[in-house]
Amino acid sequence: MIINHVSKQNSILNKFIAEIRDKDIQKDALRFRTNIERMGEILSYELSKTLNYKSKRIITPLGIKDMKILDDQVVLASILRAGLPLHMGVLRIFDDAENAFISAYRYHPHDDHEFSIQVDYIATPGIQDKVLVLVDPMLATGQSLVAVYNKLLQYGQPKKLHVISIIGSRQGMDYIADKLPRDTQLWIADFDEKLNDNGYIVPGLGDAGDLAYGKKL
Repeated sequence: MIINHVSKQNSILNKFIAEIRDKDIQKDALRFRTNIERMGEILSYELSKTLNYKSKRIITPLGIKDMKILDDQVVLASILRAGLPLHMGVLRIFDDAENAFISAYRYHPHDDHEFSIQVDYIATPGIQDKVLVLVDPMLATGQSLVAVYNKLLQYGQPKKLHVISIIGSRQGMDYIADKLPRDTQLWIADFDEKLNDNGYIVPGLGDAGDLAYGKKL
């Protein structure tokens, strides 16, 4: 797997990361969602440099210009509900993309630290020979991403897989590197070195879904 750690080079992205981590600023749910969307746009722009393009003759009011336009069909697949703000940011860049939405969550059968990933709902186009972009803001254990990818394979074999995340753990990145196709590219804003006993990223930022949309029961 190719890891693109985008905040490694200083840019305005670092400001957005700092704000979604800050326990005081992140109380503003609108600002939190907006910052996630902004980061989706930045990460998508970087990803777009790796895709295939074709020439198209464009007629302007004053003449003709040959331009390079995207030649890949992109499918954006987001994990509900935390993935929605990030999905919207990515969709602003890939505005011709098809869209998939998946419900995946941690199931704790014994009310302890052990869990499995439940995938209950998928709405997706076919993905055969398309560029599949998995969108999930928090790459903690990596198990959700892998479970969702394996479910999506029922709808075709993508020609290329990309993953867009905001914050990940080293453990999660190692896990998906082992389980996803070798040529997968990960586009990640920042990452932390460890998970706590509950499988949450430390220092991380908390629960991205709750911060974006309010606490769930």
